[in-house]
Amino acid sequence: MHDDRIVSHIVFFLVPGVHLLDLAGPAQVFSTAADFGHPYTLAYIAEQPQVSTAQGLPLVAGLDWPELGPEDLIVVPGWRPGTLAGGAAIGAAIGAASLQVLRDHHARGGTVASVCAGAEALGQAGLLDGRHCTTHHDVQDELALRHPRAVVVRDVLFTADDRVITSAGIASGIDLALHLVATRHGPAVAAQVARRMVVYARRNGHEPQSSAMLRHRSHLDDTVHRAQDLIDARFDQPLPLPTLAAAVGVSERTLTRLFRRATGLTPLRYQQTLRLERAQHFISHGATIDAAARSVGFEDPRMLRRLRARTA
Repeated sequence: MHDDRIVSHIVFFLVPGVHLLDLAGPAQVFSTAADFGHPYTLAYIAEQPQVSTAQGLPLVAGLDWPELGPEDLIVVPGWRPGTLAGGAAIGAAIGAASLQVLRDHHARGGTVASVCAGAEALGQAGLLDGRHCTTHHDVQDELALRHPRAVVVRDVLFTADDRVITSAGIASGIDLALHLVATRHGPAVAAQVARRMVVYARRNGHEPQSSAMLRHRSHLDDTVHRAQDLIDARFDQPLPLPTLAAAVGVSERTLTRLFRRATGLTPLRYQQTLRLERAQHFISHGATIDAAARSVGFEDPRMLRRLRARTA
């Protein structure tokens, strides 16, 4: 998990014709995380001091890249026109020096991300070769044509492959940023940011990359949200139903009824779902099942094995 003593730079690389929501959505996520005490510094870089947007609002950007390290993130928001084929001039507007910054940052262990047609910039930098990626459904075919060595995944919110993260476009940049916050700081922080932004709903929630925590936030029941906040923050600890119900000020029976109605799960099953997702993350990074089970709060690894078998 990310060390909150280390300041992370989130650098948005702006191309002429940038879509405002492609930029503003992820920027709001990281800005909100910073409001909650997580040390993010946002910067906006372009190849010219003023950048036109697809919506007509001019933006002012810096010209000098900050010094970047492995904890830092570069995001390339998407731009107009609607197809990459028609946007050859826009592609050509990305200079060799900027593409080299993208390559160098990734080579040094940093993460690069794109929203919508911003994937084209990563493709020009050679960062999509041999990697899974996605973009807006209107330009997926064109991205695949331009970069035949890329593995274009269709109709998903976002992909993550070896610190190259791409999203489908427009509002999905918010999903991408929340995924990064959840990965760096855990599901409770992502839930806190999502709740502040009132973006509980997750489209394509069945996709494996979508967070279990966010999949079950597509409701407006404040009592259940408060209970979920507690479970998200303490999912790896014992949290008996009486304790949870008392914390949110309702009876055990009422909480169970409200929780099931809002999420389709009992509080215990929701906690188990969070534990299972986190354990799968540890296992995918080399942990044994026994070690992963202990890390997420299962006293008996057999419970983790049973839950994994159910979802296999």
